[in-house]
Amino acid sequence: MNRTDRLYAIVEELRGRSPDWMSAAALAERFEVSTRTIERDLSALQQTGVPIYATPGRRGGYALDTRHTLPPLNLTPGEVTAIATALSTEGATPFDVSGRSALKKILAVLRDVDADGAEALAQRIYRYDSKRSAEPRPPREVEQAILEGRVVTFTYVDRDGAASDRTVEPLAVVGDAPRWYLWGWCRLRDAPRAFRIDRIRCAVIHDEIAPDRGLDIDAYFPVVSGRSMLGDG
Repeated sequence: MNRTDRLYAIVEELRGRSPDWMSAAALAERFEVSTRTIERDLSALQQTGVPIYATPGRRGGYALDTRHTLPPLNLTPGEVTAIATALSTEGATPFDVSGRSALKKILAVLRDVDADGAEALAQRIYRYDSKRSAEPRPPREVEQAILEGRVVTFTYVDRDGAASDRTVEPLAVVGDAPRWYLWGWCRLRDAPRAFRIDRIRCAVIHDEIAPDRGLDIDAYFPVVSGRSMLGDG
């Protein structure tokens, strides 16, 4: 068994035993390698984001949090290609970096299809958009603020090119193709505002969690002919 197959097998072994723990010695015996090799493998899996937790002590061991992992996937080559195409698309979107990271994890657990072939096919699908290619990428702090619901301060450049500093409580991400907006409570305006994500600069995330203001997104973005009525923050 090569190392790649062993890493996959370790995750499946721990998944099958979850929520019970398994010692490094037991894993070493199971895969016929040394304890040191197993510990290196476990460390490598943890560094890639696999939620493996260790309990120290004589009766401790390793366990997998199955709530944050994918079981073996049974997807057709067409489905894999669709996922790869969607997640590998670059652009000024709020989660494109996380999307490509998710793609790598999905391809890593696929066993029943030609994952490498599907990924190669997705890379040959070119989406031409000269305007999008020139757009600046949104700061990573914006993505983090949205995911964690934390207050963020950034410089915002409006449609006329005027810049202003805004402290915002993130409420939602709104898509109005091909644009993406951060909808949140603007403390400068003391009101909800929509900010085009590609116009956000120099973001700084705060420790403060955004309060729940009980706002209804549908009340602020009525749909007319299938398009949201988005204004500029």
